[in-house]
Amino acid sequence: MVQGVGYRYSLQREAAKLGLTGWVRNRTDGSVEAVAQGAAAALDTLAAWARRGPHGSQVTGITASAAAEHDQTYERFEIRPTV
Repeated sequence: MVQGVGYRYSLQREAAKLGLTGWVRNRTDGSVEAVAQGAAAALDTLAAWARRGPHGSQVTGITASAAAEHDQTYERFEIRPTV
């Protein structure tokens, strides 16, 4: 649950700094969902950042999983509309 702290924008900035591609979006239940592609070390770094979040956030937990296949290759890391 991360509302009003710029979590999506901060995650997008962190992902871009790490050279990752993919997307992030809010969900109507108050959670945030993201898909990231890139080097394993960069993905681990982003997951560690996501556990902390930006200043002012209160992250209670994250779930991360590796996908065996990606149905799409992303060109950049973008913010998507809430679902």
